[in-house]
Amino acid sequence: MASALPRRLQGLRAKLLRRHEHQPLVWCLLGLYGCRWRRQERSGGTQPGDCCCNKLEGVSFAVLVAAFCLTLLFLYFWGQAKNDYNDFDWFNFGNLGFWFPWSVVLLVIAIAFFTYVTVLMLLAVCLLSEGQKLYLHWSHKIGIVVSLTFAVAATAVLSDLWSKEWTTLLLSFQVTAPYLHVGGVLLMTSLSWPIALHFFRMRSKVRRGLIVGVYLVILSALYLVPLGLYSPCIKKDGALGSAPALIGHRGAPMLAPENTLMSFERAVEAGSDGLETDVTISLDGVPFLMHDYTLRRTTNVDQVFPNRSDTPAAMFTWTELESLNAGSWFLAHDPFGTAGSLSEGDKQQAGNQSVCSLQEFLQLAAHTHKLVIFDLYRPPRGHPYRDTWIHRTLEVIQNESSIHSSQVLWLPPDLRSLVQELDPELQQTSGGRLPLEELQSNHIVKLNLHYSSMSTELVREYAAVNITTNLYVISQPWLYSLAWCTGVHSVTTNAPQLLASMRSPHFLMTPDEYKLMWILTDVLSFVLILIIFLFHWWRERGLAFCSGSKILLENGTYSKFRTEMSDIWSVSSANSPTETAPNLATVSEH
Repeated sequence: MASALPRRLQGLRAKLLRRHEHQPLVWCLLGLYGCRWRRQERSGGTQPGDCCCNKLEGVSFAVLVAAFCLTLLFLYFWGQAKNDYNDFDWFNFGNLGFWFPWSVVLLVIAIAFFTYVTVLMLLAVCLLSEGQKLYLHWSHKIGIVVSLTFAVAATAVLSDLWSKEWTTLLLSFQVTAPYLHVGGVLLMTSLSWPIALHFFRMRSKVRRGLIVGVYLVILSALYLVPLGLYSPCIKKDGALGSAPALIGHRGAPMLAPENTLMSFERAVEAGSDGLETDVTISLDGVPFLMHDYTLRRTTNVDQVFPNRSDTPAAMFTWTELESLNAGSWFLAHDPFGTAGSLSEGDKQQAGNQSVCSLQEFLQLAAHTHKLVIFDLYRPPRGHPYRDTWIHRTLEVIQNESSIHSSQVLWLPPDLRSLVQELDPELQQTSGGRLPLEELQSNHIVKLNLHYSSMSTELVREYAAVNITTNLYVISQPWLYSLAWCTGVHSVTTNAPQLLASMRSPHFLMTPDEYKLMWILTDVLSFVLILIIFLFHWWRERGLAFCSGSKILLENGTYSKFRTEMSDIWSVSSANSPTETAPNLATVSEH
């Protein structure tokens, strides 16, 4: 038994020193990566001291890495921009004149390019892990150039047209960074195998220094990223405030046509605390709900008044507006992809909606005890109510509806002092960040800001002087979670039915939990990388003594095969009787 243990250990060492060749796997990898399916086309493995590829293939691999990084960046960027897809699609509608879900198409294309480039990256890493030379087929080279071009062009165009989305990207890091850190560390840990293999097989000190230097710099940066990371969702137990109140953006536009009575009813049913809309004055002085300058997008004005489709909405009389259908477009376009989930009764009701007046809207809010907030558009030149649009709106609030003035968050900035004098119970709301002195002098009690303004410091600064903060438009759970952790008081949303069901923010954790996750990830990664490098150093050092039946000394001269390796061969042969002498080449291959 005493002599069997050393033999077993020597046999294990022999197996570890043997460089296994997974021929079916390598054949498949070479075929997929370089389209080399014929035996005579296959390239052999790299020999000690060889580079993994020639200069052309090295450039191709560098372009592949760049394409992977940029397609990943764009996919993450566009994935986080999902909160604003509806705005993007309607922006294109206004410019192109027809509806199409461009946002989803762009997402699908981004996923396709990223998947393609990622598969090529995995194939390349697997080939490097098997010690194979890289040869990328010309068709794949064209493919990665196209993928790279798409990522660069799409990012540039969206940055120019929609630069605000970069703020969304930065906000997303506040909740996803701890998990992106773990993913990045795991990725770099997995890359340590091919890097260690080629590091110890290279004779060029410059190449060795370059490859390990770049790797260690990136790895060290990833290890230390949490030192500069901030997330409001990393909180001590008991420090989380109450969930932000929900204000239905034009009602519940995922469940019914926006700015219709049905939409606001669905928002109330979904648990909204307030209702948001847009108000325009008709030609005969009836305030009604309409977001756009014209009626083209949300009514059938093209069919009823074909010669007036581009006429401002305010230039129609209320009788003409009542004759329009304000719901059929919702079923035809399905802007949120949710119309198909409605019951047949809801579809029929949605298809029969009409333009909603401000009076109807206020009555619904009064009966359900909901807050209201609205943008008020001044009529165009030549409109009979162009100079009295504020008074006409106040008249509806005070005399033509039963809503209490304290339920109204008054957002229009025009003639604010006069409005405050005429109805001091209105909750004055500012749509911009103004100095505290100016806000207080105008009796502002709430800020209504775009969600890109979100910050813990801002919320605390205004809360200290009894000014609450509402952010618009937040419809994605991750963004709502961030607003919750930041301490925002309310949010305007397209998805009250979704956000109302959340019982706690996503990505919430305590500082101790985060530190534990961070430290365990870094320590485990370091240990695994150290083991992998030591293993490759030990194996390449042992294989360096083997070259057929000879060994290569440090001074470059040859000597006889060591007795130690002969002993290893004897033990290996004893454990595997069918193994014959030619297999020694397998033990010392490369």
